[in-house]
Amino acid sequence: MNEWSITIIMLALTIIIYGFAKIFYKRVSHPFTLPILTSTLSIILLLLLLDIDYHLYKEGSRWLDELLGAAVVALAYPLYKQLPMLKRFILPILLSITVGAFIGVFSGVLLSRWLGIDSSIIGALAPKSITTPVAMEIAYNLGSAAPLAAVFVMIAGIGGAVLSPFLYKWFNITHPISRGIGMGCASHAIGTAKAFENGELDGAASSIAMTVSAIVVALIITVFF
Repeated sequence: MNEWSITIIMLALTIIIYGFAKIFYKRVSHPFTLPILTSTLSIILLLLLLDIDYHLYKEGSRWLDELLGAAVVALAYPLYKQLPMLKRFILPILLSITVGAFIGVFSGVLLSRWLGIDSSIIGALAPKSITTPVAMEIAYNLGSAAPLAAVFVMIAGIGGAVLSPFLYKWFNITHPISRGIGMGCASHAIGTAKAFENGELDGAASSIAMTVSAIVVALIITVFF
């Protein structure tokens, strides 16, 4: 099978599974039926059942990775539309993001040290709440496995997207900027996609949090690690 055939099959496989996951989510709307969760689990299960090597799948679906950059840039439009509102709360937003970045780093690190986890794994865990490329670079500079950091980032993203509705309800978090900041700090791009489901202001606040927290986390790790 040549390279183009692999690309088309894997691309089609991913899109079809995600499409069915979206349809299922519309019919059974629940945090645990989020398309990012069900489609990821479905693809993992399918790769295992058909004994398809992950590297083959990744090579075939690389075009979706290329589109991710354009999708992130597109977040600038709702951010621009909500700019006046965000300017009004700029200081609380920046303070909240800084606090969120500290919690994101040290909650995982301190818990891991308490559990006696190896320091090489902790280095990959520390940047779990920020976007994948930055997290992988930080983990590499800390002497940890960059792919492991990507796995932790994925878990943090999906975990935040799934659990956020429960957390909003339990802690009575109703303001869209508060919800957006929380999602962007804890769950980066995946959380931001989920935040846009709640509203444009949620998504715009989450976009800012995702961007700024990546910088703040990099500074925190540079200073404290």
